[in-house]
Amino acid sequence: MKTQPIRPARLQLDGDGVVRAPDFDDVYAPRAGAGEQARQVYLQGNGLPARWAGRHRFVVLETGFGLGNNFLATWQAWRDDPQRCERLVFVSIDRHPPTRDDLARVEAAASLRGPCALVAQLLSAWPPLTPNLHPLAFEQGRVRLLLGWGDVAQMLPQLALQFDALFLDGFAPARNPAMWDARLIKALGRRAAAGATVATWNTAPAVRDALASVGFDVKTAPGVGGRGEITTGRFAPRFQARGALPGNTGASASTAEQRSAVVVGAGLAGAWVAHELAALGWQVTVLERHSEPATETSGNPAGLFHGTVHEGDGSYSRLFRAAALLAQRRLQPWIDGGQVPGQVRGLLRLVRRPDAATSMSATLVAQGLPADYVQALSAAQARARAGVPLSHAAWWYPGGGWIAPPALVRHLLQTPGVRFMGGIDVAQLKRSRGGWQLLDPHQTVLAESAVVVLAHAAQALSLAGARGADAWPMQRIRGQVTVWRGVPGTVMPLAIPVAGDGYALPLPGGDMLCGATSSEGEDDDPVRDSDHLRNLERFERLTGLQGFSGPSVLKAGGLEGRVGWRLQAADRLPIVGPVPMAMVDWPAGRHDQVRLVPRLPGLHVATAFGARGLTLAPLAAAWLAALIDGEPLPLENDLAEAIDPARWQVRRVRREP
Repeated sequence: MKTQPIRPARLQLDGDGVVRAPDFDDVYAPRAGAGEQARQVYLQGNGLPARWAGRHRFVVLETGFGLGNNFLATWQAWRDDPQRCERLVFVSIDRHPPTRDDLARVEAAASLRGPCALVAQLLSAWPPLTPNLHPLAFEQGRVRLLLGWGDVAQMLPQLALQFDALFLDGFAPARNPAMWDARLIKALGRRAAAGATVATWNTAPAVRDALASVGFDVKTAPGVGGRGEITTGRFAPRFQARGALPGNTGASASTAEQRSAVVVGAGLAGAWVAHELAALGWQVTVLERHSEPATETSGNPAGLFHGTVHEGDGSYSRLFRAAALLAQRRLQPWIDGGQVPGQVRGLLRLVRRPDAATSMSATLVAQGLPADYVQALSAAQARARAGVPLSHAAWWYPGGGWIAPPALVRHLLQTPGVRFMGGIDVAQLKRSRGGWQLLDPHQTVLAESAVVVLAHAAQALSLAGARGADAWPMQRIRGQVTVWRGVPGTVMPLAIPVAGDGYALPLPGGDMLCGATSSEGEDDDPVRDSDHLRNLERFERLTGLQGFSGPSVLKAGGLEGRVGWRLQAADRLPIVGPVPMAMVDWPAGRHDQVRLVPRLPGLHVATAFGARGLTLAPLAAAWLAALIDGEPLPLENDLAEAIDPARWQVRRVRREP
């Protein structure tokens, strides 16, 4: 999907406190007030809060987030309702969202009338205006807001969900006809759950006819704010022959009701998957062959997380942008609260091209990326940030930083609902009536579950390999990091993490970590002095500092190292999702799309994060957990396909005559 830059909304306040959109010559809510419209049109029009009573989850889809009036009213109604659903998921799309500063400026206006405490929480969580899905969580995760910044016609096909209530909103059809297009309403109808409802202030015959044509039983109701009538409807199609939506490969209803899973592997991938499933109410057992978690590559003392910018803004950079933004939202509270060592004070990624400054500025303009996500800095500006004599321009990621993976893994495994079991060697998987049996090398059954996630790097390939993973092109790469504990008389001036040809980050107490080497096909485990020298030489080239490498540094001591093996796919993207059947077992039919590939029920994989696991694992785990649970997916469908385990098999099918 080719994204379009997000142009923020322009907001104007009139003398009565009504917020206007001058670009559309319309108001965000009638003079009767946004709160009244939200309650009478969208809540009452959809039978809320009564319809969500006793439900495990209730999903609202909205076209046009605007100032968040409808979300705030729905959230407040959920809070006030003793019979509320266990989980409220609110999904909203907007092409021109306001900036955080503009939203804060109008939040006290009479037309908003939102609960102040909720507005403050929304403002605190407000994401950068990048063309992505932005998953936000409130009420300890029981209220989830999934914001899609982008054109609704482009964003809607990227959503994998079924809604229970539709808030059909937007500026007047004469001023914004795309929001009321019949093709859009048809796409919305494909995402309606059984018994779903719709409400809108729009009573235009074309809108009513479009809703009726996709299966809504359309009615009228009294209006609000001077409007004579509003439109409501209940989804009751005559025919249910609708094709599977992208992403509908999650758990069956019976599996979701059991809500228990086994995760194999207690590194970053497995710990994040366990945490995200537990946050959705699942009971998760994590099996690890070592006695302690984070014993392999996830045991490195520190690592970086940050986004990526590429010309063209393809799948790779879009995925890393979405992942980095979510990583910051997840990690910063734990770092700030002292639960996990780390730092979120920004990160520099150097660009060594001679014309870097010019091309970087052009890329920012073309993609419209906001300054709270990334900035292009000259070499002089980068030097001022880093405190070291950098010689190249750099991307500045304000939300980037570093964290200690072992402490993070332990923190994730302490999530209520997660049980860690160390010293458990899973050697084989076997299908059973209950789903999957996990066996040790002596064929003893260790555990049995309808849902299993393989998240133990290369070992996941051996377990899944005989079940369709033979098509995964993988590399196992040895990497060594170096920790510089200081040399007498030498001060480490590096202020923030710097990446490029390698990376370096300042650790507490004046220490520094740098690395990592990259050696494919090597199994040599001991730390090597030669790799220390390579890391330190690269550190000097990266930062412009001198005197940190050479034999004298090795003789002085104070160097520590660690070796790990990174698993990396040929396309440098992770492998996350339901495991496909082996191609020889595929039934006849079309298999030229990822969503059409037959899967092994209940078996999933999360592996091959390479060197970017700290950035990618939170989003990948959130997506996989949502898929397993049947929650709206927090990742665009084309990006989900880019990390799907069946992607190579689909490419092979497409190449066949």
